[in-house]
Amino acid sequence: MSEETPVAAPAAPAAAATPVNTFDVDLTKYKTAADIVHAAIKKVIELCVEGANVLEVCQEGDKLLESGTAAVYNKTTKGVKIPKGIAFPTSISVNNCVAHFTPLPSDPLATLTLAKDDVVKIHLGAHIDGFASVAAETIIVGATEASPATGRRADVLKAAWTAAEAAMRFIKVGGKNYAVTEAVNKVAQAWGCHAVEGMLSCQHSKNVIDGKKRIVLNPNEQQRRDTESFTFAENEIYGMDILVSSSEDGKARVEESRTTIYQRASEVTYQLKMKTSRMVFSEIQKKAGPFPFTLRSLEDEKRARMGVQEAVQHGLLRPYEVLYTPNNTFVAAYHFTIALLPAGPSLITQKPVWYTPGKVKTEKELEDAEVKEILSKPLREPKKKGKKAEEDKKEE
Repeated sequence: MSEETPVAAPAAPAAAATPVNTFDVDLTKYKTAADIVHAAIKKVIELCVEGANVLEVCQEGDKLLESGTAAVYNKTTKGVKIPKGIAFPTSISVNNCVAHFTPLPSDPLATLTLAKDDVVKIHLGAHIDGFASVAAETIIVGATEASPATGRRADVLKAAWTAAEAAMRFIKVGGKNYAVTEAVNKVAQAWGCHAVEGMLSCQHSKNVIDGKKRIVLNPNEQQRRDTESFTFAENEIYGMDILVSSSEDGKARVEESRTTIYQRASEVTYQLKMKTSRMVFSEIQKKAGPFPFTLRSLEDEKRARMGVQEAVQHGLLRPYEVLYTPNNTFVAAYHFTIALLPAGPSLITQKPVWYTPGKVKTEKELEDAEVKEILSKPLREPKKKGKKAEEDKKEE
């Protein structure tokens, strides 16, 4: 009688892999990108003087972002380089131009130069491994604490920065997006201004700066219906865009400036028909990936202009239109990237380089008691120390 071969017992099912929490590592990449952005903005502000050519300043800003990101995170992971670069191209929008102005050398407005008292908005961003930090701030050419800006220029700048400080405090775990909307509206109105209608701020994540959770400024009825209410949650990241106008209603429109900033719409697929379109789209994917880019960054400007047309027509690219409020009005902007940490909101990007209260002189002040109370508190509650903290702990 032959021996029976023992049968192996069935293997126990493999334990499910525990998801790895990379938030702290990711946050470091956000902060590294933010340091690069801060250094770039600081240098761009130095360049924004009377007589400066806007195109040349934009070009220098992009060079600073590229060199800054090129200098960090150069070790490969399993032979793969970490992607990094520009997350939002440098734009310099002046006076009543709302945003996204970064001309091409062939554009009629490529010769635009800055003048004394111009209200200048600087907007740019960088990413490390897809984690993007974007910032914007506003300066007034020639204004100093010894010779501060006055009138509507001062009003709009003070309103915008105060609105930014309020928004930082309303973007908190458990808070609602429309509480931010209302706070910005209240602050802007205190200086006789309005938030620019329909401007969106979005949640950030890897390779995304236009996430589905959104905050809308000064919405009309349709925009309010289109923007869902939601609650902020722990470990979320947001890019908050504060845009305030001295105009009567905050409405903006497209004028003569040509659109030069576009972004790939990752959710749309379409097979481009024209060879030029396919070549340009391939170059865009390679150079910019999922982030906004300027046509100036592509090899052949004329071909780029032709190539993006079909992609825009079929929704593969989203244009960032250059908008304007009425003549003789001013727009001020601040953009910050913020993390909702367990201990409270934490700015990833840094506070403004140029702004100090002494550089603007306005007769108006914020009167709303609720917002004033919020502004009187620090962004994050300080940690309790020593004996008092121990006593509080025992009471809990």
